[in-house]
Amino acid sequence: MARIICVDYGGKRTGIAVTDPFQIIATALETIPSKELIPFLKKYTITEEVELLLIGYPLDLNDNPTHATALVNNAIKEIKKIFPNLPLQTVDERFTSKMASRAMVEMGMKKKDRQKKENTDMIAATIMLQEYLANR
Repeated sequence: MARIICVDYGGKRTGIAVTDPFQIIATALETIPSKELIPFLKKYTITEEVELLLIGYPLDLNDNPTHATALVNNAIKEIKKIFPNLPLQTVDERFTSKMASRAMVEMGMKKKDRQKKENTDMIAATIMLQEYLANR
């Protein structure tokens, strides 16, 4: 089987999570500058077989677009243009940053490490991916 990648795309940083080849476990991979997402995906898809790319889609509580929705839409267009054969699906990203912050506290992560937004982005992507796996 191939892996599933999940992306928590942001204006500055993008958190990335990935499944194991059997698509059982979601694992935080890394956080990269958002402008490096396409080069990262090109490199990653050369070494790993990827079945699906999930991207967190920002909507507010009333299902209206947020300030970040346009950024994500632009990223989706670029990904689809460069990777036309890679299936892409959006997933609800509401509350994932708050859930990531809570998870870091529960894991006993030091305050200094919890304040690094890179960790929040990576864990938010992992939460989205784990929820996708649990609900499919």
